[in-house]
Formats: sequence, structure tokens, C-alpha cells
Amino acid sequence: ATEPKVLLLEEVMAGLRPAETDQMVGFLRQLNASTGVTILLIEHVMRAVMALSQRVVVLHHGVKIAEGVPAEIVRDKAVLEVYLGEATP
Repeated sequence: ATEPKVLLLEEVMAGLRPAETDQMVGFLRQLNASTGVTILLIEHVMRAVMALSQRVVVLHHGVKIAEGVPAEIVRDKAVLEVYLGEATP
């Protein structure tokens, strides 16, 4: 319990103001860098997800629709359609 290898966080950014979100992102980055703990983050605040993640898995109704690095996820047609309402060509 005193030296965890994985930290599971669910919706820790919910209800935070942008400045508070930035502080939490900074704290989690520092925590990872100083301890090496792996952080598994379940989150809907995309600016935090993109700032923290090395790898992103996107679920829609419990089904994985995309997986990759943040730069791939923000361009993924299925993700854009489901979460941003943009039609895919």
C-alpha cells in the first residue's frame, strides 16, 4: 500500500475549473516522474487526457472504438463521429 505500482483514477477532473485541472495535471505528471507509478485514468476532460496520456483507449457504450497515442486519437474518424458529432466521409 505504501509503494503502489499502479494508481487508478476515475473522473478526478470532474467539476474542476480549468486552472484546477492544470494543477491536477501538473501534480499527476510530477507524481509519475518522481515515483514511476503507472497512472490509469478514466476521464472525460479531454484536455487532461491529452496532456497526461501516453496511450488512449476510447470506449463507446462499453465497446472499444479506438486505441493509440493522443495524436492518433484526436484524428480518429470513429472518435470524431461519436464524441464530436462530425460525420465521417
